[in-house]
Amino acid sequence: MQTVLIVDDTPENILLLSALLQPHYRVRAATSGARALQVVASPPRPDLILLDVMMPEMDGYTVLERLKSEPGTADIPVVFVTALDRGSDEERGLALGAVDYISKPIKPAVVLARVKTHLELKLARDWLQDRNTVLEAEIARRMEENLLIQDISIRALAHLAEIRDPETGNHLRRTQGYIRLLADYLLDHPRFSGFLTEQNLQSLIKSAPLHDIGKVGIPDHILLKPGKLTPQEWDIMKTHCQLGYEAIEQAERDAEKPVEFLRMAKDIARYHHEKWDGSGYPEGLAGEAIPIPARLMALADVFDALIARRAYKPPLPFERAVAIIREGRGSHFDPDIVDAFLARLDEFESIAARHADSEADSLAKMAALLGVPAVEP
Repeated sequence: MQTVLIVDDTPENILLLSALLQPHYRVRAATSGARALQVVASPPRPDLILLDVMMPEMDGYTVLERLKSEPGTADIPVVFVTALDRGSDEERGLALGAVDYISKPIKPAVVLARVKTHLELKLARDWLQDRNTVLEAEIARRMEENLLIQDISIRALAHLAEIRDPETGNHLRRTQGYIRLLADYLLDHPRFSGFLTEQNLQSLIKSAPLHDIGKVGIPDHILLKPGKLTPQEWDIMKTHCQLGYEAIEQAERDAEKPVEFLRMAKDIARYHHEKWDGSGYPEGLAGEAIPIPARLMALADVFDALIARRAYKPPLPFERAVAIIREGRGSHFDPDIVDAFLARLDEFESIAARHADSEADSLAKMAALLGVPAVEP
């Protein structure tokens, strides 16, 4: 049974309305504005309020304003019941949020019809609200599921490249963490704030593990070579940027609609070896012509390569790696990104330590890829 609250400082009016409504609804009553607010706050919550305007201490307009100011009561429909018959009074009440205006002396048939109409409207609104809540929850669930599938697919693609690469999966975790640190620091920087929106930041972090996906197309004798590459081999190695770009572009073409993180992943895969001074590859882009995601990945990738063990070199000490990054400010790397790196050194070191590769695991993976027995460190 729906509940109607009658608010009137005249007991006779309350008795009259109660007698009219009680056969059809649960009726509650209050003889002042202050008491009405107390009643509304206690169960059962009214589905409709019939509110007198002219009351001492707190008039109906004030009660309505208080009701509308609270999220818990703002959606309760209020019908003014009053002897005031000026058009301006009615306009004021409707402007404050009343849904209707009934003049005194009341006409029982009119009151019953108005109350029935507004309670039915409230039921419909409540049903729609509940339905929307269910639909929103279902959409959120499906979105979460889609994002999970997307993240798993990205990891699977990234690990596909990792299977053929001496680098470990921890490289993906570390570079992803470094990217997040740099981007978070640059959120309010005037050169980066326009790009680093929440959506772009999430796409950036999500696409970072795909930066070396093109290495799946590099022959083993080059990718796994423990020594220095010849100029011809190096030219082939550099094609991994274009190969990664083309692979992601094909995936993008196969998608039914544009996928933002794939666009960003393409930029990272193709341009993360470009240098600020234009001496990088594959296109020799310089400065602002290099996409921001690729500039961020350039520093993250180089730093991680410096501190990690590779088939062709031992890991460098953290301090030496930092010095090399600092020396590359304005030549290899965007100066502001280097500044962000230097401001977050402690956190970079923490990520490097948390996801460090053990020497034994690194040597074992290299040995497995090269097809030779593992050597104890």
